[in-house]
Amino acid sequence: MTRTDRHAWLLPSAMADTPADTPPGRRPRRTVRDWLVDALLFLLAAFVGLLAADSTDQLNSEAVALADQLVGAAACCALWLRRRWPVGVAVVLTVISTVAPVAGGAALAALFGVAVRRPVRETAVMGALAVVSSTAQVFLRPDPSLHPAAAVVVGIVVTLLVTAWGMLVRSRRQLVEALRERAHRAEAETELRAEQAQRLAREAIAREMHDVLAHRLTLLSVHAGALEFRPDAPPAQVARAAGVIRDSAHEALQDLREIIGVLRAPGEGGDGDRPQPTLASLDTLVEESRRAGTEVVLDIGLDGDPESGEESAAVPAATGRTVYRIAQEGLTNARKHAPGTEVIVTLRGRPGDGLTVEVHNPAPAGPVPHVPGSGQGLIGLTERATLAGGRLEHGPAPDGGFALSAWLPWPP
Repeated sequence: MTRTDRHAWLLPSAMADTPADTPPGRRPRRTVRDWLVDALLFLLAAFVGLLAADSTDQLNSEAVALADQLVGAAACCALWLRRRWPVGVAVVLTVISTVAPVAGGAALAALFGVAVRRPVRETAVMGALAVVSSTAQVFLRPDPSLHPAAAVVVGIVVTLLVTAWGMLVRSRRQLVEALRERAHRAEAETELRAEQAQRLAREAIAREMHDVLAHRLTLLSVHAGALEFRPDAPPAQVARAAGVIRDSAHEALQDLREIIGVLRAPGEGGDGDRPQPTLASLDTLVEESRRAGTEVVLDIGLDGDPESGEESAAVPAATGRTVYRIAQEGLTNARKHAPGTEVIVTLRGRPGDGLTVEVHNPAPAGPVPHVPGSGQGLIGLTERATLAGGRLEHGPAPDGGFALSAWLPWPP
C-alpha cells in the first residue's frame, strides 16, 4: 500500500489501494481492518455453529455430533478464503449448511461477502439459494426448540437481512469510490487549467516582449548598420544616429525592466511603472519613427464623442492599445524590409461601425540589407486582433509594397 494517509489501515483493501498500487493479476493486500473483520466473522460463525450444535446434539448420535463439529470447524476455516473466491465459498458453505446446521453461521458470513463484492444479479442468486437451503434444513435437520413454520420465517428473514446489509455496504463503497474518482478528476482538471493559464500567460508575455522590444531593437539595428556602411558620414549624421541608438537602447532597457517586474511580481504595480500606450500615444510613435529617418504620414479620421473634445478620447483604452501595437509593428516591418520608403498610417472609424487601421509602404527602390526576423510579430498581431474581437489581414499590395490592415470593434 503506497497511500500516505495514516488512517488507511481503517479502510478495506479495495478502497485503501488505488489501481496503481496493485500489480496486474494480484489482489489488493489485506489491511488491518480486513484482518480484524475476518477474525470477527470467524468468531461469530464459530459461535453460531456452537449454538446450532448444542440445539441438535440431543437428537444425534456421538458420531454425527463429532462429524458436525468437524464440518463446522472446516466451514469456519473456509471463511479465510472468501475474499479470493467469494461465490465458490458461499455456494459450498450454503449447500453444506443444508445438512449441517453448524455451518449456518459460516454460510451467512459467506453470503455477506458475496453481497459486498459481487454484482446484484449474483447476490440475488446466492440469496435465493440461501433461502432454499435454510428452508430445506428445517425439514432435514429440524430444531426441536422451534416450530417448523417459525424456523422457515427466521431463516428467510435472517438471509434477507444479511443480504441487504451486504448490498448496503457495497453501495456505500461504490459511492465513496465515485466521490474519490470525482475528486481526482477535479484535481487533474484544476492542474490542467493552471497549466493552461500559465501557458497563456507566457504566450501573452512573449507577444508583449516582441511588440515592445522589436521596435526599439530595429532602430538600433538600422542605425548601427548605417554607421557601419557609412563610416564617412558627416559628424552631424553620426551624432544623430548615435543619439537614436542611445535613446532606443535606453527605452528598450526600460521596457525590459517593466516586463521583468511583471514576471517577478505579477499583479503588483509599482509607482515607477510607465503607463500602457493608447491611441493618444500614436503621435509619439510616429514622431519617434520620423526622428529615426523614416518618412511617416499619419492620417487620422475618427468620429468620436463630441462631448469629449478629442476624437481619440472616445476610443476604449484596450482598443487604442491594440491600434498602437499594430501601427508599431507596421512601422517596424517597413523600417526593416523597406527602408527609405514613405509609410502611410491611416486610421478611420466611428462608434458602432468599428475602427480600421492601415499601414502601407511601397516597394523599396533598391536592394535591402537582410534583417533577421521570424514573422512572429504578424502572428502575434493576428492573435491580438482576434482576442479583441476584430480581424487582421496582411500581404503584398498592388503597387508591389506591403499592406497591413486591421478592423477592431468600437462600441457605440
